[in-house]
Amino acid sequence: MKIKWLIVSTVVLATGSGAALAQYIKGNEAVKLLPDGSKRVETPPLPATGPIRSTKPCAAADNCHGGAWLMVETADGLVECTEAYARPGTCRESSFGKTKLMRLWVVRSGGTWLQCQLPDLGSKCVNMFARPPSNLPFPAVQ
Repeated sequence: MKIKWLIVSTVVLATGSGAALAQYIKGNEAVKLLPDGSKRVETPPLPATGPIRSTKPCAAADNCHGGAWLMVETADGLVECTEAYARPGTCRESSFGKTKLMRLWVVRSGGTWLQCQLPDLGSKCVNMFARPPSNLPFPAVQ
């Protein structure tokens, strides 16, 4: 019985501390800390052409979203969005660490916008602007 309790408490501690540490991705070039302590944050640019520019985005509060939530760092902090571009209305407050959902992490590394499976550049990441099937992400329940 003591062994089971030890395993359960270790899992709880590990997941609890992981949630607190994973509120950002180390190495995300989209987030720049400025000398005055503030930060400047970039979000992925909308493609120059294509259906994304001409269609109405799925609002975070609507029931139109059917895929993984995209975790995007914005000027307001980490949010979960229906799209990587974080257009107004498409994001909501992050529930990471509180609610398990299919998630992808949007980051910039080496000047390239990526969608990563976990909040870690060492996880499975794909170039979000590559041609299919190279741009197909690997979402995970987190």
